[in-house]
Amino acid sequence: MSSIAAGERDDPINEQRAYEAVIERLSKASVDKHWEPYKDIPWDDPDFLVHHDDPRWRLPEVDKLGSTAWYQGLPEELQARIGLFRVATAMKIGLQFENLLKRGLLNYAYRLPNGSPEFRYVYHETIEEGHHGMMFQEFVNRTKLPIRGMPGPLSVIAQAAPWIPLISTELFFIFVLGGEDPIDHVQRKVLKDGHRHHPLEETIMRIHIAEEARHISFARHYLRRRVPRMPRYRRAMLSLISPVILGIMARIMLAPPGPMIRHFGIPGHVVDECYRDNTAAKQEISDSVGKTRELCAELGLMNPVSRRIWSVMGIAA
Repeated sequence: MSSIAAGERDDPINEQRAYEAVIERLSKASVDKHWEPYKDIPWDDPDFLVHHDDPRWRLPEVDKLGSTAWYQGLPEELQARIGLFRVATAMKIGLQFENLLKRGLLNYAYRLPNGSPEFRYVYHETIEEGHHGMMFQEFVNRTKLPIRGMPGPLSVIAQAAPWIPLISTELFFIFVLGGEDPIDHVQRKVLKDGHRHHPLEETIMRIHIAEEARHISFARHYLRRRVPRMPRYRRAMLSLISPVILGIMARIMLAPPGPMIRHFGIPGHVVDECYRDNTAAKQEISDSVGKTRELCAELGLMNPVSRRIWSVMGIAA
């Protein structure tokens, strides 16, 4: 009996040590391998300059609009301009999301006790996200296009996100994965699609993917550590709210921006063909949260009711 009791006492200690080792490794990686936007990106290199008619901005196959007869029938200069508008909008939405993320991380860090293993890493991540925001905004500025980012009403609602850690840090890190996983999913596909991309876009994506891998890893390890320890009723609530958050975030990150549709006069039937009535586009939304969906299943956040919500949100397996 005494040996069993000792083993039971050791398990939480070993788990805590393993968790702290992960946090320490992520913090060290942020010191050893990081980028600064105005040092590591050759913005003024002639090949990195942004020109609206550069054919390297043309939409890749990953974006369903690029494969439509309507898009293919446009002059190449207009195809390039639409592609540039799409990339710049994604970056604007990305920096707005990361603005919310930074504020939420700082709210979380504000309440951490002395000696907390998470404190240092959270500040590393906040700094990196600050660099991403500068990197994305610099790109948007250089396009000289009327890029807005998130729709106004949604942007107002999103202002509540930084305060989520005061209610539930677990829900906040679900929100984090809801924004980071879809972007990571698409950027990795874009870099592997064989399309000739503009070197500025490619450099920004590679920096973002490398650093976001750490951010995603932290969120996943945090949730693995915390969710099993939540009271059952809070875990049940998290299981119901998570698919709503993830479904909304995936669409914000991947859906075609309304300002782009209006700015270029993209016909409604083309939008429907590409996104609303397109099975492949719907599957892309679901696939973009696949890793988070697997994590939720691992954490016991899948039940008959929550599975129904995942399905309604269009992100079920």
